[in-house]
Amino acid sequence: MTEETLRLILDRDATMTEHALRQYYTEDVDLKKLLDAERYSLFAGGKRIRPVLTLEFCRMFGGRDKAALPFACAVEMIHTYSLIHDDLPCMDNDDLRRGKPTNHKVYGEAVALLAGDALLTGAFEATATNTAVTAEIAVIATAYLASSAGRYGMIGGQMMDMEGEHRKLSPEELLKLHSLKTGALIGAACVLGALAAGISLQDGAMEKVVTYAEKIGLAFQIVDDILDRTGDEKTIGKRTGVDGEHGKNTFLSFYDVEEAQFYADRLTADAIDAIRAFPNSETLEAIAKWLAARKK
Repeated sequence: MTEETLRLILDRDATMTEHALRQYYTEDVDLKKLLDAERYSLFAGGKRIRPVLTLEFCRMFGGRDKAALPFACAVEMIHTYSLIHDDLPCMDNDDLRRGKPTNHKVYGEAVALLAGDALLTGAFEATATNTAVTAEIAVIATAYLASSAGRYGMIGGQMMDMEGEHRKLSPEELLKLHSLKTGALIGAACVLGALAAGISLQDGAMEKVVTYAEKIGLAFQIVDDILDRTGDEKTIGKRTGVDGEHGKNTFLSFYDVEEAQFYADRLTADAIDAIRAFPNSETLEAIAKWLAARKK
């Protein structure tokens, strides 16, 4: 697949997701500031990687976009909420996100906190009310997403990340941290896409989906760590060097840049191997390669 073809697919999926996300908002004059704060971050740009994965896994298994879109929106809502909260002064205290002032810099800490909370709860509403799938699949998807975003998923990884600022983690601990903090939500995006197409969690094909997600999730984080060290702030759209300032454990705590990129490339190859046997896997293979080679 050419780079131009992949870019067209990514742009199409992002546009579809943004259109679907807007359907979850009804104007209310009394809630204007909250809704504006949510939309400020939700529609601030970004690559929409997670909803793209949801849509493309659904398509690979022969599912309909209509079934996948509510799940794609839910994953993006949770991702956006996590960014709003990560940027707060009590967390990473960042001033810039996607080239714009962070949410709390525009709306204040209290409103930013509530905007994140609203996005999180809105995500579960989106999955639970997905009428394009069976009620059983909607319940399974909601539970899977909640688990992936919660104490044994993304939030657990964030906690490990915070505690790791005060001590050096082992390589095994670092792998677990990022498998939870970054990988769990990426995994949910892939699994929910397969669920939307009717693939059961017990189906052997789902094991391949999970393997792909685990591998690209770690590769994604490794590239993030590299870009924090070597990337350009204007290109990335946020401050670089933050991990070092906060004393965070990263993959560059154990590897140099070249070794880390080799590790990411190896994980990417493993991810592609996991799904290559499926018909119509070309787009997901191309996405894995693109994520490993990205510069922002």
